[in-house]
Amino acid sequence: MYLDHFKLREMPFSLTPGTRFLHFSPGHRSAIDHLLFGIRQHKGFIVLVGEVGSGKTTLCRALLRELEATFQTALILNPRLSEGQLLRAILNELGVSDVRGDLLAMRDRLNAHLLEQAARGNDVVLIIDEAQTLSPAMLENIRLLSNLETEDRKLLQIVLVGQPELRTRLNDHRLRQLRQRIGVYYYLKGMGPEDTARYVAHRLSVAGAGEHPRFEPQALEMVHEFAQGIPRQVNSACDMALLAAFSRGEADVGVAAVRGAVEELQGIGQ
Repeated sequence: MYLDHFKLREMPFSLTPGTRFLHFSPGHRSAIDHLLFGIRQHKGFIVLVGEVGSGKTTLCRALLRELEATFQTALILNPRLSEGQLLRAILNELGVSDVRGDLLAMRDRLNAHLLEQAARGNDVVLIIDEAQTLSPAMLENIRLLSNLETEDRKLLQIVLVGQPELRTRLNDHRLRQLRQRIGVYYYLKGMGPEDTARYVAHRLSVAGAGEHPRFEPQALEMVHEFAQGIPRQVNSACDMALLAAFSRGEADVGVAAVRGAVEELQGIGQ
C-alpha cells in the first residue's frame, strides 16, 4: 500500500527470508564464518542456535551461496519426518533419483552416492533446519549417518540449525555420543542498536529508497527496544511503521508511527 507513496520498488521488510536483503551484522558474519570453518575443516557436527526470527534460515541459504562448487549440499527445512522419509528427502536433495526400497536399501544408496562424490573430490554437507523438533531417537539416527566414512575421512558433514530448545535437547544423556562429536557450536544473538539501524537502512536501500523514507533516530531506538535486535521483529515493526507513516501522509517515519506499530504488534501478541 505504501510503495508508491515512498517510491519504493519492493517491500523492504518482507518476512519471507531473502538473501538479497541479508545484512551481515557482526553476529551474522561471525555465524557464517563459524559454519564455513567447520565445514571446510571437516569438524564433524556443526550446531547453530538462535532465537525465533534471528535469521537462521536466511543464513543457511547464504551459506549455500558461499560454499565452493566442490561441496554438494542437502538442505532439509522441515525435518519432522520418519527416518525413511528423512532419508528419502536427503537423497532427493542430493539429486539421487528413483529412490526405492526399505531403510537398509536407502542407507546403502546414500553410502554409494557419498563414496562416488568422495572419489570425485567433492564433500557432501547435510543442513537440517528446525532441528529442535527432532526427537532424541531421530537425532541418534542422524548421528549414525555421520558414521559413513572411509579410512581417512567422513563422507557426510552435518549442520544442525535450531532454536534454543535444540541446546536443551542435545544435553539429553542419551545423545552424549552426538554431543561429543560437535566440532563447532555458535549461538546467534540479536543485533545491537547500531546494527539494527544499519539493518533498517540496508533493507530500505535494497528496496530502492533514496533520501526518503528514513527512520528518525528516536524511532529506530523504539524499534530496537521492541525487537531486541531480532530481525523478524524489526521487520514487523518497520513494516507497520511505514504503513502508519503513509496513512499520516508523512515522508519519514517518526516516533508516533513506530509507537502505533509497536502497540498494534503487542496487541497481536496478547
